[in-house]
Amino acid sequence: MKRFFPTIQRDDAFKKLAVSQESEYIVSSSTVVSENGSVLLHASATETVGIGAAVGNVPCTEGYPNKQGPVKFMSWNANSFFLRIKNNLEEVSTLIQRLDPDVIAIQEVRIPAAGRKGEPKNQGEMKDDTNPSRDEKQIMVRALSRPPFHSYKVWWSLADTKYGGTALFVKQCFKPLSVRFSFDGTDKGKHEIDGRVIIAEFEHFCLMNTYVPNNGWREEELSFQRRRKWDERVLEFVSRERSKALIWCGDLNVSHEEIDVSHPDFFKNARQQGYVPPRKEDCGQPGFTQAERDRFSRILKEGDLIDTYRWLQKEKDSDRGFTWSGNPVGKYRGKRMRIDYFLVSRSLLSRLVQSTIHGCGIELEGFYGSDHCPITMNLSHGT
Repeated sequence: MKRFFPTIQRDDAFKKLAVSQESEYIVSSSTVVSENGSVLLHASATETVGIGAAVGNVPCTEGYPNKQGPVKFMSWNANSFFLRIKNNLEEVSTLIQRLDPDVIAIQEVRIPAAGRKGEPKNQGEMKDDTNPSRDEKQIMVRALSRPPFHSYKVWWSLADTKYGGTALFVKQCFKPLSVRFSFDGTDKGKHEIDGRVIIAEFEHFCLMNTYVPNNGWREEELSFQRRRKWDERVLEFVSRERSKALIWCGDLNVSHEEIDVSHPDFFKNARQQGYVPPRKEDCGQPGFTQAERDRFSRILKEGDLIDTYRWLQKEKDSDRGFTWSGNPVGKYRGKRMRIDYFLVSRSLLSRLVQSTIHGCGIELEGFYGSDHCPITMNLSHGT
């Protein structure tokens, strides 16, 4: 039977992943089952994979009454999920095992979508038509076949190149009613450019994972216009989709208030090579311009959305209150921003248990190789 992922003898990246009593598991060539952008790992027969077991039907966390739906959520801009899997798998796996989230939302996957050069891409599948891409896909599939990832089903929304992209991991016992990859609700197979959106509908709420475009520095480079258009579409979406509660998470690329940045004056007055935008409200660090902050305020108001971390943490936390940190070397040393969020509809506020930032300090403790740290949110069970 033809192998989707031929054995790679020179896979140095996985030598450190071997366990002391490594077993071989029999897995079929359909180990990866694509379903509208999803990948489901399950056990069958006919093909041998040397590292990790692909296991299906993993039980839910004990104590969940009547499988009411996910209540534990994690979001992380991994700054290349592929590199985190390749270089930081052990510590990331330990984190996930400890937190045991029901849903994991990833931004900046940086795995290219399937499809040959010059042809339309399949944004729900990983590229595997070249030797390097096959190697990378095999590394990813092997890792996702092992604990803790083997407990999850994953949906991808990928960019054409190694840029952007999002992923959504959902424990296999929690089955979304639907999953789509665009703000356009009429075409569930459509993906946003650069794979920036995944929306999963559950019985009691919708969960939206987004990697929001950076505002950029210059009007002439069209990045301001791109971000304005994005914010307009988000505003339209949250205003329109009010029939069910919303959980919106991800890298939203905006710090809403001065309390959300470490050095407000630095970020307000930041410039790139002395350039000053024509409009005053567009001046400053991308993510902290007045224009972005004002548009974000309107989105929160029109969508009746609550910033869960700020709801619970009223005061500035100079150590653990930021999700993005600048390079420890250079002018951005110690400069930090909170640009990753869990926002919820007001109707879910009574169920909010915790909203936590898991990184701290200017040395990037708890960032696991990224420039963003993971964040989590827990809800209580609904009645």
